[in-house]
Amino acid sequence: MAPSGTIAASGGLPKASAAARVDWVDYAKGICIVMVVMMHSVLGVELAAGETGFMHVAVAFAKPFRMPDFFLISGLFLPLVIDRDWRTYLDRKVVHFAYFYVVWVTIQFGFKAPAFAAAASWRDVGLLYLESFIEPFGTLWFIYLLPIFFVVTKLTRRVPPLAIWLVAAALETARISTGWTAIDEFCARFVYFYSGYLFAPYVFALSDRARKHPALALAALATWALVNAGLVACGASEWKIVSLVLGFAGACAIITTGTLLARAHWCNFLRFCGEHSIVIYLAFFLPMAATRTLLLRTGIIPDIGTVSLIVTIVGVLGSLAIWQAALRLNAGFLFERPDAFWIAPKKAGPVLQAAE
Repeated sequence: MAPSGTIAASGGLPKASAAARVDWVDYAKGICIVMVVMMHSVLGVELAAGETGFMHVAVAFAKPFRMPDFFLISGLFLPLVIDRDWRTYLDRKVVHFAYFYVVWVTIQFGFKAPAFAAAASWRDVGLLYLESFIEPFGTLWFIYLLPIFFVVTKLTRRVPPLAIWLVAAALETARISTGWTAIDEFCARFVYFYSGYLFAPYVFALSDRARKHPALALAALATWALVNAGLVACGASEWKIVSLVLGFAGACAIITTGTLLARAHWCNFLRFCGEHSIVIYLAFFLPMAATRTLLLRTGIIPDIGTVSLIVTIVGVLGSLAIWQAALRLNAGFLFERPDAFWIAPKKAGPVLQAAE
């Protein structure tokens, strides 16, 4: 799959003509996607086992900022493309994600259909499949929601940005719970996506400062980690307003961490994961579920925390292995949109380049 457009930048929002990726953005996305896999892996293992392990602490620590950061970064480069004509915009921001949603929701149903049919009937399985295009299915809700965010942002361009941001923040604070994932997650997450779009220059400025002042950045990260852990431990991280603040604070922390890792050229695997985050997101459920079932049924590893850690690692590495296997088996359509599903001319893929 062609990586999403993370363009090289220095001193503010990058120029639209830039053709290189930003290293720290890929690091930040890599951290986020690993945390997403970790969350699904750990909670899945613990639910199946009926007990928790040491990995539960890491999942709880990341909960306030795991998805806020992902959505903020998703909106970060929108100012560069929001003025495109609707045909091109819809191709990049709607058709792109819709294609992969249809492909992978079908794959997930292929694996889960027998269990669904055993619990109900094949007719119910068919209805459930059709329902997945209204109610996002399983782990795929993120790519279901992104196109909605992109379209809403473009449609509301003439509305004062501050008004939209205040409404989005109010929706997050309101704790909307309708039972429909698309509505509930839209209300909970749009403020972060829109903030990435609206405050992109400030995000790049934050990264620049972290790159120039690493000692100060490390001190700020240590302070944030202590505060975040403390609020999570006492349950205050779920409070209204507090959750909004922690979401933005955690997003800034991940951006800073990504910048410092890029500056030191450490943990290049995280950067690679960030470059291919959508590949991991689409495919991790297969190796994750298989490994979880194998380890829990055999009982070869008694410690639930260790099982959760192994399932997380296999989920990440296994998804990348599936991607490579698909490319070698001429099944690239699983991760790359075929020509027939483009409604606008293709774009050139960006090349990774460190921000100065």
